[in-house]
Amino acid sequence: MAESENIFLKAKHRTFSGLTEDAEHKWTGPFFFIQAADPQLGLMKAWRDGDCDGGGEEWAEEVELTKQAVEAINQLRPRPRFMVLCGDLVHAMPGTPFREGQEKDLKAALMGTDPSIPLVFVSGNHDLGNTPTPSTVEQYCREWGDDYFSFWVGGVLCLVLNSQLFFDASACPELREAQEAWLEAQLSRASSSSSTEPKPKHILIFQHIPLYLKSPDEEDDYFNLQRTVRQNLLDRFKKAGVKAVFSGHYHRNAGGCHGGLDMVVSSAIGCQLGEDTHGVRVVVVTADNVIHRYYSLEQLRARGLDEDLKKLLQA
Repeated sequence: MAESENIFLKAKHRTFSGLTEDAEHKWTGPFFFIQAADPQLGLMKAWRDGDCDGGGEEWAEEVELTKQAVEAINQLRPRPRFMVLCGDLVHAMPGTPFREGQEKDLKAALMGTDPSIPLVFVSGNHDLGNTPTPSTVEQYCREWGDDYFSFWVGGVLCLVLNSQLFFDASACPELREAQEAWLEAQLSRASSSSSTEPKPKHILIFQHIPLYLKSPDEEDDYFNLQRTVRQNLLDRFKKAGVKAVFSGHYHRNAGGCHGGLDMVVSSAIGCQLGEDTHGVRVVVVTADNVIHRYYSLEQLRARGLDEDLKKLLQA
């Protein structure tokens, strides 16, 4: 795949490593991928200045951190099957100053990713606006690809969702309805015993806003989905056999496992709001399990994958 195609993949169904989609439906053994979140170019200075709504005029720090992440990931052996960025690619909201420059500089930093490692983009609230509109969704799709889609990799079905449509779709209810219908069809087909398609080894979900941070019954918060929405999605995901949901948004590591469904909340490449360090998550997929571990950028660059994870890949 050409280097520019890493960033500008826009089809609803994606294929990897030059293989046909049918080939990617088949389980061929363990593999790993990288989950990252919130490079959010412009937030670090805005956070220090206490002006997260109007700030963001400088983003050199986040560009450098993104380049460090790319460098660390490029040197991994074996290579990850893909890297997914779970939203808030930039800090500037749609239609605000600095948006164009932040997007341009993020794309330039990501262009250093080895062409053998496809990039998958997930939309966040800063990418679409806290209350998205048809216009802001269209703008995002033009720059980064579809806001929801599916892809198969190594026998695993991956669903990328627009979580902002779950959070507040008051300005675009028809878009929420379209995603809901699509999601229900995807989950039903994947879990149906009568489907003519191969049954996935695992089903994984990628979205920006976590279902919850620590517990499914926690109170509503800026950093999670509302309880009624959350429970509806949890029930549907569990019924379909979803193995894990990966998200960002919190700028800290969090999550939990309830009813066999893992909720993974990863801290940021960019601005940290807690005690974690700038980093990414390594996710190893085996026939029976999905094992994940957060690495600081320095840890990943200096030592690569831990030996126990390498052994899982050799099984």
